[in-house]
Amino acid sequence: MADGQAGARWVEVPPERLVRWVENFTRRHGPAVAEPGPEVVLLRASDGAAAACHPPFPPLRRAGEGQRDPARQAELMAAHAAAARTVGVLLVRLGGYAVGVFTGDPPRLAASKTGSRLVHGRAAAGGWSQHRFARRRENQATAALRAAADTALAVLGPYAGRLDAVVLGGDRRAMAAVQADPRLAPFTARAAERFLTVPDPRLAVLKDTPRLFRAIRIRLTEPG
Repeated sequence: MADGQAGARWVEVPPERLVRWVENFTRRHGPAVAEPGPEVVLLRASDGAAAACHPPFPPLRRAGEGQRDPARQAELMAAHAAAARTVGVLLVRLGGYAVGVFTGDPPRLAASKTGSRLVHGRAAAGGWSQHRFARRRENQATAALRAAADTALAVLGPYAGRLDAVVLGGDRRAMAAVQADPRLAPFTARAAERFLTVPDPRLAVLKDTPRLFRAIRIRLTEPG
């Protein structure tokens, strides 16, 4: 169960597999019609199943012909998701960050930098010791987030004006603090709606983000 509706769940499909996924959807559920929109393409099958497809980086280009054809819409969504772009990625968690710029198709990591800063966990002690620890931890967190913002500016700055989108991820609370830095406003203004919830931002995690930010997210509702 998802979103309070029985039979509804989210799946993520890479662009190179989307056409086959839609073929399998119509094979399982019968003939379908497409209802395309700028951000979502809804596929409705004859048995009542529905697939609401959310491609990355909207809006979508409208098809000249075959508007209602699921296969045609799948081709358009796959091509849109896999198009060559220049995409900035900023991943932040308290104490760690990773910043990169991907270009082309398939995406190539053209620039990147990762880093970490020590931020202590909560103290068990009480009284003045706990207050001192809390102040020290707050200072550490502030320094860590400042370092993340500095790094984001250094990596993304040379691509100012050339970024098609910026993908954010990590921890939402830490990211909100970094986004508050006015120096990053030109980049966060291009932030994609999709937020990537990822583990500690290391280089391997950063390199894997194209798999996430190019995927088509589908809300699949099956009858019964």
